[in-house]
Amino acid sequence: MDFKVNTVHFTADKKLVSFIRGKLDKLGMMSDQIIASEVYLRVGKNGDKENKIAEVKLLMPGSELFAKKQCRSFEEATDNVVDALKRQIEKYKAKVV
Repeated sequence: MDFKVNTVHFTADKKLVSFIRGKLDKLGMMSDQIIASEVYLRVGKNGDKENKIAEVKLLMPGSELFAKKQCRSFEEATDNVVDALKRQIEKYKAKVV
């Protein structure tokens, strides 16, 4: 699976990138149909403490899965995005098989 992390107006440290990669690798073990993953990390403009936004797009044959979450930290947002994508992958597998 190809893996790409894009950050908007900041640079992600290696620890955060490896955390995200580990989470997405677990999704890869759920389905070997995942071709690539694109991650977008942004800090929201609002003054809330929950201003860290993680967006993940998974490319699969004939389909594209997407999830976006906003939380206090990028790690928490990534966890929530991965949970949402797990459900989407299960639906995709049920539909394809």
